[in-house]
Amino acid sequence: MKDDIKDFIMIEDEEGNQREFAVEALFTMNDKSFALVSADNKTFLMIEGEEGDQYLTGIEDSKESKAIFDEYHNSLQDNPIID
Repeated sequence: MKDDIKDFIMIEDEEGNQREFAVEALFTMNDKSFALVSADNKTFLMIEGEEGDQYLTGIEDSKESKAIFDEYHNSLQDNPIID
């Protein structure tokens, strides 16, 4: 069952296969736009490239992961969610 609070997006890979992802967070870090998305209990980072293209990457480096989640946490503090 889907969580009614989350937004969902469909992402198509190079082979035309579509997969649904939950959007966990949107934020900016170092003048780049990021989206944390998840599917099948795995979290991925969607990055906007310099030419406006978007791609997914796994978060495997623990230092990078910590920096990304710290920035996300900071963005929540700067822009709290209001019900």
